[in-house]
Amino acid sequence: MSTLDPLAMSAIARSEPSRFRALAEELWKDKPGLIGFTLIVLIILAAIFAPLIAPYDPAAQSVVARLKPPVWADKGSWAHLLGTDQLGRDILSRMIFGARTSLIVGFAVVTLAGAFGVTMGLLAGFRGGRTDTILMRIVDIQVAFPGLLLILLIVAVIGPSMSTMIIVLALTNWMIYARVVRGIVLSVRQTPYVEAAEMIGAPQSRVIFRHILPNLSSPLLTLGILEFTNIVLAEAALSFLGLGVQPPATSWGLDISTGKDYLFVAWWLVTFPGLCISITVLSINLFANWLRVTTDPQEREKRFARAKAASRRREERRAGVHREAA
Repeated sequence: MSTLDPLAMSAIARSEPSRFRALAEELWKDKPGLIGFTLIVLIILAAIFAPLIAPYDPAAQSVVARLKPPVWADKGSWAHLLGTDQLGRDILSRMIFGARTSLIVGFAVVTLAGAFGVTMGLLAGFRGGRTDTILMRIVDIQVAFPGLLLILLIVAVIGPSMSTMIIVLALTNWMIYARVVRGIVLSVRQTPYVEAAEMIGAPQSRVIFRHILPNLSSPLLTLGILEFTNIVLAEAALSFLGLGVQPPATSWGLDISTGKDYLFVAWWLVTFPGLCISITVLSINLFANWLRVTTDPQEREKRFARAKAASRRREERRAGVHREAA
């Protein structure tokens, strides 16, 4: 081993903390992105430590305590901060455990749909020709087919459950990954370094995983985070329709579905699950917007130019004030 190897390894080891520090500084300057990231972390921690945080079992019923309002309302109680539902179940506990359901479904669907879609997109973009034509026509056909109808057909055959919902959502959401990856691969394949790797006889697997796939990391990361919000909304919609999570399990969409009949009697049954969905989607979108700008060189240049222009205008105003004072 050459004497340069340890030096290179130490340089890489030093560069990693500095890179994370630079990202942290950029995130700190972007307040909407920081707020979104903080909320995402809090939601993930609440889902992980739900059994420790939740004051009650989300499925525990108490007829005596049914339809209790939140603590700040009349007849509210500190025993149930957000009130109870029609079966006397604690709303706060169900909100905390509902976050676990949404995150599990979101991560599972994004992983499955992303893995399959990226594979199909790589095959279509790299091989081209008949392979590209066949795969893209399959994508076009599935995009044209009503997704809700496909979901109803599959659920009617298999039966509603969380695993069925994950499979159905993955089957109806992989196409966007395939299209995005195919477009990037078609553009990257024309670059000189990829053509040089093919000319010297590099195996296709090496060209794909060493030269093409690294160019997909940033757009796929942003796309996966944005698609996560769609999956959260889709899971809530399916559970609301009775095609997703089934009792006694809990889900934000399921809680809205069970509480809609008491909308004018107990408004908190649908308000708090709806707020959880809205806050989760908003926080993910805020963080994804910061991530898109940070990982895109062109967007970074635009942001740097805007910052320099704003700084120059402030300096000009400051200089004008000094001249007037003189």
